[in-house]
Amino acid sequence: MIDAGTPLRRLAFVTLLALATMLVPGCTNRGGPASPETSTASDTPTPPVPGAAGAAGAVVLDEDESARQVFPADNWWNLDISAAPVDAASSAYIAWISGRTGTDTTAVRHLHPDFGPAPYGIPYIGVAGDQPLLPIHFSPYGSQSDSGAPGRPAGYPVPDAARTTPGYIEGGVAGGGASGDRHMLIIDRDHWLLFETWATHWNATLSRWDAGSGATWDLSMNGRRPDGWTSADAAGLAIFPGLVRYDEVYGATPAIRHAFRFTTRATNGHVWPASHDAGSTAGAPPMGTRLRLKSAVDISRFPAPMQRIFQAMKTYGLILADNGTDMYITGTMDARWDNDVLNPAFGALSADDFEVIQLGWNPTATGVAGIHAAGRSTPRL
Repeated sequence: MIDAGTPLRRLAFVTLLALATMLVPGCTNRGGPASPETSTASDTPTPPVPGAAGAAGAVVLDEDESARQVFPADNWWNLDISAAPVDAASSAYIAWISGRTGTDTTAVRHLHPDFGPAPYGIPYIGVAGDQPLLPIHFSPYGSQSDSGAPGRPAGYPVPDAARTTPGYIEGGVAGGGASGDRHMLIIDRDHWLLFETWATHWNATLSRWDAGSGATWDLSMNGRRPDGWTSADAAGLAIFPGLVRYDEVYGATPAIRHAFRFTTRATNGHVWPASHDAGSTAGAPPMGTRLRLKSAVDISRFPAPMQRIFQAMKTYGLILADNGTDMYITGTMDARWDNDVLNPAFGALSADDFEVIQLGWNPTATGVAGIHAAGRSTPRL
């Protein structure tokens, strides 16, 4: 069964991969829970406590990064959009996201937290600058993937725990498993570099890491993917800076100062800051579309931590980064989340509480609005 929050664009690739594996003589069908590469034996080590402080050089799951600046303040993730113009097609896009049609004019899509305790959400891993770098074999997006981080040797600093322990890769399976998006996010805290992969899997047969695509980012700079390129995300964006993170929601920082990543059931092209298409569905919003929670929406009725999240939606908004389920907001896989707090708060808001800001709105440049007509690659479905 495919989890409701699993982006549908992955399904075709995962299905083909599974079929190819079954057709190769001697290969194990990795769809089963007890395959050698996705073992869930009871003696598997328990993941470390999220956010726990570690000694120098430690590998820390969901490390507290709330005191650090993730990308410069003028990065697209960090732009204050509270005064940005509303797109002329805002109402039409919101109606499409809500599922309204000529025969169903009252459909509504409520927000949903696509995160929580394992296996929901995307974890991230903090490592030291001397963590050994390992090669990753990328397919099918090898030509659009980074072999290593800017200014560093090739390889990704993948800790051994990601191979042997559940909780380090999206989906909660040690080594990634055989299905789902399986994002792996790693932060080199000493060099302030971000490494991200999609469809990540430890290939025990070849003793190597495989992934569908990968991208690296210098978190102190505003690097953007070449237009037409993907990343570990369908839109070509970094994932980590768009997560709802426990350290920011419940930490000491006064406010969350960035946008959040969200999904819709389909997309149509892309606009800045996205760089990649993953569909061409008429009426759907493009990748990179930015929603803003309307200023008139009363968030004072929610618990203080939820108010912090929703205020960020008013100030920084939501950025469409993948195909999936309408109005699913991405956050971290973290044992400390309380679904009894998250679910009713998010469910109290709907797409109709939002507006679409001008497509491609970029106060740091001119002439970038609108869907990019050039450099599109084959839609990733």
